[in-house]
Amino acid sequence: MVAAVAERDGRFLLCRRPAHKRHGGLWEFPGGKLEPGESPQDAARRELAEELGVEVLACGEALYAIEDPGSPFVIEFHRVAFAGEPVCLEHAALAWVDVLEMLRLELAPGDRRFAEVLRGEGL
Repeated sequence: MVAAVAERDGRFLLCRRPAHKRHGGLWEFPGGKLEPGESPQDAARRELAEELGVEVLACGEALYAIEDPGSPFVIEFHRVAFAGEPVCLEHAALAWVDVLEMLRLELAPGDRRFAEVLRGEGL
């Protein structure tokens, strides 16, 4: 799985999962599963276009990877840059938050661990 880490003026883009999906109502970095043969960069481009209506301009190497608790997937967090203003096409809400605000939100488990790494190390 790929998670897109978009930053603007020290704030990170988080999205709230729809209630009917796994981890429903929890906040996460946008992204999703890789399709067969797809690179993390290609998946980030596809997922952010589908979920947020933005065009990914750049996707860097993995900043952090963690097994997704309760699933067979590994989540890789990649810094991304995109064009356009994100809108909720699949999520219940979106927000630009700093790390301290992020840690006050109800985050999906893997995203919480990455947020704790951000707090300790910065990017």
